[in-house]
Amino acid sequence: MRNGDRLNPMIQRAKLVFLVLFAAICVALAIWQVGWVWPEKRCLEGGKWWDRSERVCAQPVLISDITGRTIQDKQAEAAAKQAIGRPEPQSPAAPILTAPQSR
Repeated sequence: MRNGDRLNPMIQRAKLVFLVLFAAICVALAIWQVGWVWPEKRCLEGGKWWDRSERVCAQPVLISDITGRTIQDKQAEAAAKQAIGRPEPQSPAAPILTAPQSR
């Protein structure tokens, strides 16, 4: 057997170390994507608040919902509801759409 026929054992070992390191980084990135990135994206798309430190998706609540006291300024109330993503209620003059009844 000639010297050029077989790779140096150091090269074989370095190749193995780099392959294991590459595989570990790929697994870590997949866990990060599934465990942190996707839940945050789903939470924000749903109009909720994401807490990165605790990884919690929370529904925002107005203080007036808790205390029962209403916001007196209608413009401020509309701005607060828009900030938490709550739709404005329909006006009473607007027709209410119902599903047709089957016979």
